Amino acid sequence: MKFQGKIAMVTGAAVGIGRAVALRLAEEGAGLLLLDINAEALSLVGEETKKLGAEVLTYLCDVSSEEQVNEVVADATAHFGRIDILVNNAALWRDRSRFAQSSLDLWKRYFDVNVMGVYLCTRAVIGGMLENAYGRIINVASVAGVYGNAKMAHYSATKGAVIAMTRALAKEVTDQGVLVNCVSPGSVSNSQNEDIDFFSPSELSFMGRTGTDRENANLILFLASDEASYISGQNIQIDGCRKKM
Repeated sequence: MKFQGKIAMVTGAAVGIGRAVALRLAEEGAGLLLLDINAEALSLVGEETKKLGAEVLTYLCDVSSEEQVNEVVADATAHFGRIDILVNNAALWRDRSRFAQSSLDLWKRYFDVNVMGVYLCTRAVIGGMLENAYGRIINVASVAGVYGNAKMAHYSATKGAVIAMTRALAKEVTDQGVLVNCVSPGSVSNSQNEDIDFFSPSELSFMGRTGTDRENANLILFLASDEASYISGQNIQIDGCRKKM
């Protein structure tokens, strides 16, 4: 198994892409610490991954809280000894507000979760990764951060920031064994659908469909693996040949 002996932290692990990443990592032998704010769904994915043979810790955690993130990482590090892989997947995205009507509170909340959450989780684990001269950090952004989406300026701005953060951090730590990359999904399948192979029609890609949770997870796992040992500082779009709309 590709990740036997590796310890992976996944945020936003309860549903959608995060859940698929957790399931695929479990199948490939990783030890897991899974974070989410949805207690019920997090408990379910914890049980699913345990049934696949993984050693799993689950944490109810708001990634925008410095105190909560640091407590989780300290507890998991005490248990596992280290964290090798970080998948920063937790994010807000469902709101569609016109820029002129969007509130300051909305923008602050999106930046707190989508940008500062990535910062806090990364900062909490990167010291150990640098000490071990090994780490894989994969940030989940969006094509919205590349092209910009109408009525989603706040979301697009946060995902653009994550892409830029990825590239900048990679230039600091790649030569010390920590590889940092970003994936930018296009249209994704409904995160409430438990079938990680589910897709639906979509006019936003030339493939004519949404991407499945498994397809997104497989790219993330590739970047987290030693097969991607010469890739760092990249933003890889997984969008079915996106129409720039």
